[in-house]
Amino acid sequence: MTELDALAPSVPGSWTHENTTVTFTPQAAPGHIGVTRHGDAVDVRHGLSSKDIGERLVREITAHAVDAELSQREFELVMVGLVRSTVADPVEAWATYYRNSLDELLSGVADFASIHERAESLVIGSVLDLGSCFGFFPLRLALSGHTVTATDLSAGTMRLLDTVAPHLGVTIETLICDAADVPLADNSVDTVTALHLLEHVDADTGTRIIEEALRIARTRVVIAVPFEDVATACHGHVRTFDDAALIELGRSTHNDFDVAEFHGGWLVLNKASVLLPV
Repeated sequence: MTELDALAPSVPGSWTHENTTVTFTPQAAPGHIGVTRHGDAVDVRHGLSSKDIGERLVREITAHAVDAELSQREFELVMVGLVRSTVADPVEAWATYYRNSLDELLSGVADFASIHERAESLVIGSVLDLGSCFGFFPLRLALSGHTVTATDLSAGTMRLLDTVAPHLGVTIETLICDAADVPLADNSVDTVTALHLLEHVDADTGTRIIEEALRIARTRVVIAVPFEDVATACHGHVRTFDDAALIELGRSTHNDFDVAEFHGGWLVLNKASVLLPV
């Protein structure tokens, strides 16, 4: 599968990649989104304006994903297409999406707002964020004065964050890497965060990610996961968690830890006191 270039040129009002076409339709009701599947092809028609593109779209497209049987890749293509077909200039389209999303997250409107607020309250000092995706949480921390590095396996996503951050007045470092193999020295940042990352990987990979986080963190590792009965396939989830699973993960590290439930599950590992294996 080729890397998606979210900044590639396109025809104003329309965006096509692979099997997905997204088109702004002037006749559509303001804010309307229609998603249909024709065999292998996904067709999206919408009446969005620049004020409509933001993190809240995730909830609406997730609802469409069931009826249209969207795969994770198709979900991502629809999201990118909505942004790119609403504002003509690629950089301004994404700057608009980021501004709106940060406003929604910081004001508490977006679904992830409470998660980001709690995570920010748990971080100490400098931060390495694993699996940052668009990078909204690292941007939030940077706006609060933290020294923060965003990471993701997707080079395109990190390029997008590098491009947009100056337009938001934010200074942030980015690193393209696998969260299970991070090219940073031991004890090189105060806090490592992994927010809604572990549900995207199998158990063995998740264990390696936690080991890397503990290797790099001087003080604390903050992990958040959704609690789901069934893994949400269109978001790329491959496993589920509950309190018992998080407690077992915490015990397996032989570090001091705390498990809590708040809009999903939380595992906080503190390196100040290490528990030796019995």
